[in-house]
Amino acid sequence: MTNKPKIIVLDDDPTGSQTVHSCLLLMHWDVETLCLGLQDDSPIFFVLTNTRALPPEEAASITRKVCHNLKQAISRVGGDTGAKSTITLETDTTKGFIVVSRSDSTLRGHYPIETDVIAEELGPFDAHFLVPAFFEGGRITRDSVHYLIVDGVPTPVHETEFARDSVFEYHHSYLPKYVEEKTQGSISAESVERFSLADIRAGSLERLMQLTNNQCAVVDGETQADFNQFAQDVLTAVSQGKRFLFRSAASILTAIAGLPPQPIAPENMSQYVQRGKPGIVIVGSHVKKTTQQLEVLLQQEKTMGIEVDVARLVDDGANESATLLSEVLDHVHAAYDAGKTAVVYTSRQELAFKDAKTRLEFGTKVSSLLMDIVRGLPPDMGFLISKGGITSNDVLSTGLALTSARLLGQILPGCSMVITPSDHPQFPNLPVVLFPGNVGDADALAIVAKRLNKNTG
Repeated sequence: MTNKPKIIVLDDDPTGSQTVHSCLLLMHWDVETLCLGLQDDSPIFFVLTNTRALPPEEAASITRKVCHNLKQAISRVGGDTGAKSTITLETDTTKGFIVVSRSDSTLRGHYPIETDVIAEELGPFDAHFLVPAFFEGGRITRDSVHYLIVDGVPTPVHETEFARDSVFEYHHSYLPKYVEEKTQGSISAESVERFSLADIRAGSLERLMQLTNNQCAVVDGETQADFNQFAQDVLTAVSQGKRFLFRSAASILTAIAGLPPQPIAPENMSQYVQRGKPGIVIVGSHVKKTTQQLEVLLQQEKTMGIEVDVARLVDDGANESATLLSEVLDHVHAAYDAGKTAVVYTSRQELAFKDAKTRLEFGTKVSSLLMDIVRGLPPDMGFLISKGGITSNDVLSTGLALTSARLLGQILPGCSMVITPSDHPQFPNLPVVLFPGNVGDADALAIVAKRLNKNTG
């Protein structure tokens, strides 16, 4: 295959890059910034839309804007991408591209809203594939049933806490039924194409070539080798003119992009930490796994926990928020001056809200406070760990005010590390870890902090 497609990923939080490296993450989606992604040497780039944190109407609006600007960027770049590989670009179309709506491996997110908008703006597509398996996080799909491996036991995801999410609740792990539920019956379970493990391992090219009219398909996966094989068939089909849209977690991206190993091994990523200064950890995620990891981290030597009592933000005025900000930053700087890793975390109790909209609005208020904290952190800190997908997106786009960042690689399976530009006005060359809420075992957060603290005094 001579023409390798550029992979354009619209990521609903910034953790979809958790299996790749050396590519750009774009925090803005104006035409000029999108041109940076199209012209970059990497075969893949990510547009961080953060739509999972937004109501459905806003998610649709942002997705439409990104697609609209993408068409203009493609037209502007034309046939000259500046990339080393040959990439097919055609004016006002995304033929020759693979478009990915990257979302959560536990099935939370605005499906089918986002894929519908992408199909309207960038289509027509021959098929859209649901590929939620994420091996680094212990999510597999077998016989079209999506599982989360809990303590070594594959558990259907509808039996986990994620299915009871107050915004993205669902009732089925059998993906065709999940599609029927989420599309409110406009796509019936019986009409969904199923690519089983046996199908994938035997080869899927012939079936892929027969797909038309944005056919919905669900894809099994137990190992990266499954996806590597499926990706080769997908790339061959695309080279022969098929147009595919993916709604996926991160593992399929590794296979489609076909990247070599990352430049610096995960256990050696303290090489990116400058000046031997301690780092800061910001914990916004409140899922059970995050709380377990937080407890282990706070038991480590030279860490100081700083709780942010978010209940104080319910029905509060600006004064209470400002008081809370001042209190937290005083504690952070005291810990930093003492050579300790400050761990700033939101209070763990789950608050009740009258509806999903109110819950999302409160989340925005909490995030706003956390980003004010980020802006007040010591400018010469050694590193920053951001725990939680939405929190990580806000850290990059709002707290650090980045337009783009270069992905260095993974410091732990599923945990990306980026570095800020050398000309950043406040935090130049700062290594930042994007740590999803529901990834890793109980020791994972402590391991990441330990790896980065390896050279600190």
